[in-house]
Amino acid sequence: MAGLIKAAFLLERDMTPIYAIGDIHGHLDKLDEALERIHADGGADATVVFVGDYVDRGADSQGVIQRIIDGQTSGKNWITLKGNHDRMFELFLQSPPQHDPHLLLGMDWFNDRIGGISTLESYGIEIERGISRTYQIHAQALERMPAAHIAFLQGLKTHYLVNDILFVHAGIRPEIPLSAQTETDLLWIRQDFHDYQNEHEYLIVHGHTPVQNITHYGNRVNIDGGAAYGRELTPIMIEGAEIFVLGQGGRVRLEP
Repeated sequence: MAGLIKAAFLLERDMTPIYAIGDIHGHLDKLDEALERIHADGGADATVVFVGDYVDRGADSQGVIQRIIDGQTSGKNWITLKGNHDRMFELFLQSPPQHDPHLLLGMDWFNDRIGGISTLESYGIEIERGISRTYQIHAQALERMPAAHIAFLQGLKTHYLVNDILFVHAGIRPEIPLSAQTETDLLWIRQDFHDYQNEHEYLIVHGHTPVQNITHYGNRVNIDGGAAYGRELTPIMIEGAEIFVLGQGGRVRLEP
């Protein structure tokens, strides 16, 4: 009898819908649309996992962070993971400002390909190329950024594991236990993870590498649909073993 009760409990737990949102990159309008779709599908109490990269490139990184803070403060069950762009922002805010060593040689957070300038501009910090110096911008950032935003960046998780599904920003190093994965692995990995065709211990739901459409590869699901590059920010919903994309017309089953 106890075994039957346990099995029933696990079945109920596994069928609880979980929603996930990929890389936002400072696009508050797209975030709001994605949240509206989730609310329409799952209601106000829906569990939502954000896989990171809230900032950079888009025009309103400040607004994105504030929207998520407001949701969590109001009691929403929102799990927030750290992306590599969030880490670069967090490192810049340290005293003295730090540089992410995983960036390509000669590149920093202010490079146009990375987008840190647009993030700081969303906080009202004016940056004059060729004139502004790092220490000056850093001082302005610490003065203008709300303490809650700094705490948000510092408190982001590297991963979230539930029901044999691992949510993470970039991916994992294949055949390495989760306990042995480094933060850099989880926030930056690409090719070694993408090229791995075998099953992982968990189904991996990740972002980090933009694709034309949300894609299920069998052992992983990439939910970075390229919102940073003009495409939609499309959430997914996981219910048991089924995965759905929440498009403009509602649920569409996502097949491997």
